[in-house]
Amino acid sequence: MSGHDHSHAHGHHHHDHAPKLDHLNTAFIIGIILNSAFVVIEAVAGFITHSLSLLTDAGHNLSDVASLALALLAFKLTKVSANSQYTYGYKRSTIIVSFFNALILFVAVGFIIYEAIMRFMNPEIVSGGTMAWVAFIGIGINAFTAWLFVKDKDTDLNVKGAYLHMAVDAIVSFGVVVSGLIIYFTKIYWIDSVVSIIIAVVILRGTWSLLKDSLRLEMDGVPKEMDLEKIKTELMKGKGVVDVHHMHVWALSTTENALTAHLVISPDSISEFDSIKHDLRHRLEHLEISHATFEPEFSDKKCEQPECL
Repeated sequence: MSGHDHSHAHGHHHHDHAPKLDHLNTAFIIGIILNSAFVVIEAVAGFITHSLSLLTDAGHNLSDVASLALALLAFKLTKVSANSQYTYGYKRSTIIVSFFNALILFVAVGFIIYEAIMRFMNPEIVSGGTMAWVAFIGIGINAFTAWLFVKDKDTDLNVKGAYLHMAVDAIVSFGVVVSGLIIYFTKIYWIDSVVSIIIAVVILRGTWSLLKDSLRLEMDGVPKEMDLEKIKTELMKGKGVVDVHHMHVWALSTTENALTAHLVISPDSISEFDSIKHDLRHRLEHLEISHATFEPEFSDKKCEQPECL
C-alpha cells in the first residue's frame, strides 16, 4: 500500500512541476523583450542627453538581457535528455551559466567605475529632466520583470540571478531618477558620476554571492542549503541501516541535487534492500535530493574501499 501511495504522491509532485516551468519560460521571454526595448530607448536617450548614468544603465540592462537569454538557454538545456556522451544530459550547463552571469556583471561594473572616474575629472553638461524621465520608465520595467521571478527565485540559482539583476536595476534606475532631478535643479553635473559609482557598488555586492554559490556548485561542493548531518540522520532512519559512510552530495544542475552513499545493512534486512531503498529515496526527496544511488554493504562484511580501510 505504501508503495502505491508513494507513486501517487510522486505523480502528483510532477504535475505540480509542469505549469511552473511554463510560466518561468514565459517570464524569461517577457523579460527579454521588455528589457531589449528599454536598452534601445535608454541608449538613444543617453547619447542625446550625454548622461553617463543612462548609458551605464543601458549597458547594464544589456548585460541583463544577455543573462536572461543565458538563463533561458540553460533552462531549455535541462530538458534535453541524457545521451551516451552526456549521461546526465546538459544539466550542468545551468551551473556554468550562473557562473558566467556573475562574471558578466563584474566586467560591466569595471567599465562603469572606469567611465565614472573619467567623467568625474571632466564632467559633461547633462540634461537632467530627460534623464529622470527615461530612468523612471526603467524603474517600472525592471520592477515588473523582477516581480515575474519572485516566486521561483529560491528554486534555482539562475532564476535568482535573473531576479537579482532586475531588482538591482530597479534600484539603479531610481538612483538615476534622483540624480537627474538634482542635476535639473542644481546643475551640479558630477552627481552623474557619483550615482554611477554607487550603482556599481550595489551590483558588486549582489554579484559576489552569485559568484560564490555558482563556483561552489561548479566544484561539486555541497549546495548551500544542504546539511550533511541532517541527510545522514535521515538515511540512518531506514529500516536495517546500521551505518552510512562514503556519502557524497552534489548539484547536477542549479535545481537538482544528487547523492551517493554506502549503506551498511544488518544481515537480517538484506532481503528487504529494495523496500529500504524505496523508503530512503522518498525521505531524500523531501530534502531536495532527486537522484540517489546506494551501495549496500552487509554488516558482517568489511568495506573494501580505500576510504574504509
